[in-house]
Amino acid sequence: MGGDPALHIEARWALTSVRIERVDLIRIAMRLHAPFRTSFGTIHDRDIVLVRVVGDGVEGYGELVADPEPLYNEETIETALHIMRAHLLPKVLGKSFSHPSELVATWSAFRRNNMAKAAIELAFWDAWARAGEMSLSQALGGVKSEVEVGVSIGIQESVSMLLSEIERFLDDGYRRVKVKIEPGWDVEVVDEIRQQFPDIPLMVDANSAYRLADLDHLRRLDDYSLMMIEQPLGYDDIVDHARLQEKLSTPICLDESIISAEGARRALELGSCRVINIKTGRVGGHVESLAVHDLCASQDIPVFCGGMLESGIGRLHNVALGSLPGFTLPGDTSPSQRYFMEDIIDPPVTMSRGIVQTPEGPGIGHSVRTELIDRLTVSEESIRPGDVGSP
Repeated sequence: MGGDPALHIEARWALTSVRIERVDLIRIAMRLHAPFRTSFGTIHDRDIVLVRVVGDGVEGYGELVADPEPLYNEETIETALHIMRAHLLPKVLGKSFSHPSELVATWSAFRRNNMAKAAIELAFWDAWARAGEMSLSQALGGVKSEVEVGVSIGIQESVSMLLSEIERFLDDGYRRVKVKIEPGWDVEVVDEIRQQFPDIPLMVDANSAYRLADLDHLRRLDDYSLMMIEQPLGYDDIVDHARLQEKLSTPICLDESIISAEGARRALELGSCRVINIKTGRVGGHVESLAVHDLCASQDIPVFCGGMLESGIGRLHNVALGSLPGFTLPGDTSPSQRYFMEDIIDPPVTMSRGIVQTPEGPGIGHSVRTELIDRLTVSEESIRPGDVGSP
């Protein structure tokens, strides 16, 4: 078929409509390979809610990335489930949408609850792309057939253990190393890393563990040629980050503070950061992620795709998003085996020399292992038009 491939994709968009006939909320428990510690605490297991959208002969999967406790942001698994049942699903069940942006528009009056919105929206994107016989990457406007991968390493019991972990991951081919920090585990740790690995692409992530009063201490990190310092100050702050960025030569990356494209615009206008981490759950789905991506691309602000310890389903959504042209930095899109003994997709996400291939099949591009999901399921409910609001 000749002509512009983009025009053929647009034509399929115009012909593709999916009616949401049923939504399944499937809660599963997945054991991590090893505990993952940040300044928030230590995670041993992932309590995950999968969202399955069914309609017009197709189905699609999304993933809720909220935690059991409101530590990363204000949402929890239970609050997200309530918002989905009581407010979001009643707006979309039984209705047809010709593009995911139409689905998102039905929730425009509802404030925040971005992770709840994203879980449903991502499932619809998967179903809608499958209906149009497009890969999710194509549907989103992705252009890259492969995505560079960085690794995120939690706080370890000792610096020697951390150095061993870094060496192992570098041997695996990861393109960038991110190390979690907190007060008492920061400058001296970075110094030891640089002594052993003077030239590796290195960044640190504080998950809001510091305050502006720590300015002089944080300035010491300027000595270590870091790619960036991620979210050093308050989770909802852009003002103090602007003051801090003015005093640092190291770029600040914002994560928790960026919950929308409008929020990103304000942060960039203030000079609060020079890099942005885009997480679909945090901003409310792919539609808003695309808006943040486009804004940053227009201002030559590099972005990367962050991770929330997702299962393979969420991971494939991240890989597809990371195939957009503005994602110029390695993302937190590690292969399945980085976190889980066994993943719920087939084949699992794999990596070669720090590269993950962008799936080319319809939707997220991999099969979902329903038999394994059944074994991991803690609870499940199917919701149809007329059922919404039920516990």
